Formats: sequence, structure tokens, C-alpha cells
Amino acid sequence: MSRHSKREEEERDILGELGGWLVYILLIIGLTYLIITFVGQRTMVSGSSMETTLQDGDNLIVDKISYRFRDPKRYDIIVFPYKYEEDTYYIKRIIGMPGETVQIRDGYVYIDGKRLTSDIYGKEKIKDPQTAAEPVTLGDDEYFVMGDNRNHSMDSRDPGVGVLTRKDLIGRAWVRIYPFDNIGVIRHE
Repeated sequence: MSRHSKREEEERDILGELGGWLVYILLIIGLTYLIITFVGQRTMVSGSSMETTLQDGDNLIVDKISYRFRDPKRYDIIVFPYKYEEDTYYIKRIIGMPGETVQIRDGYVYIDGKRLTSDIYGKEKIKDPQTAAEPVTLGDDEYFVMGDNRNHSMDSRDPGVGVLTRKDLIGRAWVRIYPFDNIGVIRHE
């Protein structure tokens, strides 16, 4: 084999290797895009509205796929976009389900006129019921959400958030990935 053909063969090998790496990198980028768009999304907790369940600075992975196969449940922790600020997402807990009537009386949540005693997440009496001082009847596709830290949460009681529809729900908080000493699947019920 001549020196010239050996050099051409080495160049072809290098180009083949680079082409293989380029295809591999493009495949990884494409898969990452598909996962972020349709399966999961990273989000960070900002503020104290979900304490003690979630803390300010917690990093979460949001499951964006399970609601394609099942309906949201009471007490699911969900993520939704804040309608008045682009790229701002809220994390709250579903309290009222479609077709129910939600009201806050004497500091407690009532669903269809009965006190919601299974609500172990809101540990304090609610000081300001806001719009839920009067009964809020949810439509067939509406959800009433609240933060666990009820007296420090902007949620469905506030007209700026209001009730959510199914299409508003980006997904369900699934796993805490940071801080590292608190990594794990997030408990919903």
C-alpha cells in the first residue's frame, strides 16, 4: 500500500469516527428534547407556599405523562404556569375536584358542605379564605388548588390564580433531585 492511499484511508477513518459521534450527539439532543417536552421537566420550588412538604430551593422532576393515562387525584402536587408571568410555574396541591363545591369557613376547607378532615397537609387554620369565603362550584374540568402553607400561599383562593382546568396542569411533582440529602419520590397521599 502506498503512503498516499494509507493517508486517505486514515482520513476516511477519522471522518467516519467524527460522523458517528455527530450522529450520537444529535440523537442524544433529540431524545433529551422529547423527554423534556413530553415526559418530564425539571422545576425549582421558589418560596414557602408548599412547606413543610417542599422547601424553597428544592429541585423537582415533574411527571408530564401520567395525566395522559389517568385523572388527577385529590392531594396530587401539581405544577402549572402562572398566567400573568411567562416562564413562571406554581406548585400546589389539588384540594377540590371537578363538580365539587369548595368553601373555607372558620379556617377550614369544606367540600360539598362537609369539612375536609382527611387534609393532613394544611396544618394551620386558614386566616384569609379570599374568594373561597363564598362557595366555589367547580366545573366538569376544574380543580381547586392550595399550598400546604395555607396562610402564605397564592393559590385558587386568589383571583390571580383562580381555579385550574385540566389543560392548565403541566404535570405531577414526582421526584426531588436536590438537595441531595433529601432526594426521593414525593409523597402525594
